[in-house]
Amino acid sequence: MSGAPAAFLDRDGVLIEDCGYPHRPEHLVLIPGAAQAVRRLKALGYLTVIVTNQSGVARGLFTEDQMHDFNGLLTRRLAQDGGVIDAVYAAPYHADAVVERYRHPDHPDRKPNPGMLLRAIADHRIDPARSLMIGDQPTDVEAARRAGVSGHLFEGGDLDVFVQGLTAA
Repeated sequence: MSGAPAAFLDRDGVLIEDCGYPHRPEHLVLIPGAAQAVRRLKALGYLTVIVTNQSGVARGLFTEDQMHDFNGLLTRRLAQDGGVIDAVYAAPYHADAVVERYRHPDHPDRKPNPGMLLRAIADHRIDPARSLMIGDQPTDVEAARRAGVSGHLFEGGDLDVFVQGLTAA
């Protein structure tokens, strides 16, 4: 199968500052260079896909609707600066969930499991061999590896500078 390349992006700690379960508009603080990095990836022909664990839903800290609203706010904010996101996949599951419907000992979508990436690959005809994942945790890199995608650990700073380093020919 020959499909499009994708850039899979973790949300908290990669696109936005991780303030601990961000879910309200005032929590939306973009990482420096985030919109520019997404714009650069799009210009290079990548589909841009957010893949994010959101255990705050399972922990009862906010609802799934609030999570979707926040993700929508983020995509609109990035788009204001030319950073178009093609899809968002979120895993609201956790083994220690207080909300029963999100309790799962090892949900296939929760990173380091590759479920979100594999669903995106199928949904959007993505070529994993030509794709990359940027995350801020080893679980992100492991999910990428399990999906056959090149994984890269972002340790802070300017995301666009990081992306330039990954995509320079």
